Amino acid sequence: MFFNRVTRLFNIEYPIVQAGMVWTSGWRLASAVSNAGGLGIIGAGSMNSQLLEEHIRKCKAATNKPFGVNLPLLYSGVEKQIDIIIRNKVQIVVTSAGNPATFTPLLKQHGIKVVHVVSSSRFAKKAEAAGCDAVIAEGFEAGGHNGREETTTLVLLPLVCTSVEIPVIAAGGIATGRQMLACMVLGAEGVQMGSRFVASEEASSHPDFKNAVINSNEGDTIVTLKELTPVRLIKNDFYMQLAQAQKNCATAIELQQLLGKGRAKKGIFEGDLEKGELEIGQVSAILKDIKPVKEIIAGTWLEFNEALQKPLK
Repeated sequence: MFFNRVTRLFNIEYPIVQAGMVWTSGWRLASAVSNAGGLGIIGAGSMNSQLLEEHIRKCKAATNKPFGVNLPLLYSGVEKQIDIIIRNKVQIVVTSAGNPATFTPLLKQHGIKVVHVVSSSRFAKKAEAAGCDAVIAEGFEAGGHNGREETTTLVLLPLVCTSVEIPVIAAGGIATGRQMLACMVLGAEGVQMGSRFVASEEASSHPDFKNAVINSNEGDTIVTLKELTPVRLIKNDFYMQLAQAQKNCATAIELQQLLGKGRAKKGIFEGDLEKGELEIGQVSAILKDIKPVKEIIAGTWLEFNEALQKPLK
């Protein structure tokens, strides 16, 4: 077992956190990660309160290890989801896309450990001031909704680590043990991986989406919709429509109409590779297989230790 502030905070074996991704991070993925020694996270962003409660209960039945819930604060119905989290005695909550000061005191009042995702050292300081137990510093390489600062992980990480006293978990562009070691050298005490767990057997995303991820190459992802909320996705027919609309100087309202509702579900969960929004990180370019979670975590940890012991050339 590896001991540092992150493993002690979450009571986990390895300082590896699974990102709470929409339409991907259900109870099967979260429980598998927790059972393998990491911290599994249920992604509440694509769930109503009733479905979230179902996933929490199933996750509890599938693992006796700690797990958490990712709670994007930009969606409606957050208060109901928080009520479900408190009532079901979830131990850990990862908040994102909003002000951590809004709900952190309430969650902490109920003994819940709170981690906030940040894209700048300024937001990291706000999260620490709000009482968060740790922050996840997520660089611009990450998939899904992204920070507007466009700061990459290797630049963001040392800035955040020197700005706060609480533990920092690195995210964005991390899928291997060697990348994990690089982040730890820069001051992180753990890593959050998203895309690597998308390409897992237990992820709830559609098999066609998983295959699109492992078949993607360098330059196949891009950040778009900066007029609304920036999001990194695989270039497809839907993206080309967006790009043409932006070229024609479409307004934010027109882009929102083009985006519509359920676009991420269409791509990630239903497997529509042309009309759906295929959210994934840049690191997808190095992913070439779909593995069981247990193998992913074991392989990442083995590579981390091999790289740690290997002398520099």
